[in-house]
Amino acid sequence: MDDHAEKVLLFMHDFDVPFDNNGSERDLRMMKVKQKISGCFRSQRGADDFFRVSGYIATLRKQGIPVLEALTSVFDGAPVVPDVG
Repeated sequence: MDDHAEKVLLFMHDFDVPFDNNGSERDLRMMKVKQKISGCFRSQRGADDFFRVSGYIATLRKQGIPVLEALTSVFDGAPVVPDVG
């Protein structure tokens, strides 16, 4: 950590950088809850669809894009495409 102290402590200087990595853990939590409740996904397609939608929503939230408006735009045929870079 000594070699990368400026990166490790970046959250102290740049308030847009989160203090911890709980955002990543929260993104995975829903999958585990679904697994606990259902036991598994019924098909590979169902799992793929679940992860595609949940990943899209997580990205929208992280970028501050209103989720309901973005989902509505999907069904209107003009989906919001968040920045991925």
